Amino acid sequence: MLRLIEIFNTIPFSFPVSQSAQFQPGFIAQLAVEGMQVVATVSNGLAPIGIIDDIKTRAFTANAWDETIVAPVANIVTNSNNQLVNQYDVKWELVNPNVLPQSFVSIPVPCQLIPRNGVVVFPAGTVLNYDLVGSGSPNALKTNVRYTYQQPNIIGDDSTFGSQRVTLWLNRGLFSTDCYDTAAAYPLNSNLFISPLGMLTTTQQATNYPGVAIVTGPPSVIDPSLQFLWL
Repeated sequence: MLRLIEIFNTIPFSFPVSQSAQFQPGFIAQLAVEGMQVVATVSNGLAPIGIIDDIKTRAFTANAWDETIVAPVANIVTNSNNQLVNQYDVKWELVNPNVLPQSFVSIPVPCQLIPRNGVVVFPAGTVLNYDLVGSGSPNALKTNVRYTYQQPNIIGDDSTFGSQRVTLWLNRGLFSTDCYDTAAAYPLNSNLFISPLGMLTTTQQATNYPGVAIVTGPPSVIDPSLQFLWL
């Protein structure tokens, strides 16, 4: 999803589209050469030129932002540091299955992801950090997770099929999108770069990878979209 908040009287541009590219509105584009033609494709972060406002994908994706997990632990033991830990692995089912593994983050308690089933596992020996019943001692594991998942039973779409061209916003403007790197944090006014998958992120891959935007509205549980000023 790409939402135009303020585009300052500019208009989008149209470019021939790469046949192999897959994207959703809000991905970032760069130019490439295929055969004898210059085409727009998904940016790898090195030479971004604009924001994609078309869809060309086999499956729709969405983001889950700060989904809270509170997993009770029945078998509690004490480790060598006199900390309360789970004796056996604890499994917990996420709200959404079909998670993209590279997008998954768990803070502050690390856990293991089973992507297809949307299940996380807290390995035996994980230090308990939450008092579920007010007993004064931790008896549960609490963490927040962020991830991107494929939406089930919704096939992909291709809005470029007829024209074989893609719409790009190149000029300065205020936008919001739900396509961004969930593995990063988004403080207000932080610089935005492009991830290897062509999505906005606050993580700069290398010093020669340019910044392209500024965070003007961080994602939240209420509104998981990212608002930004494209420069």
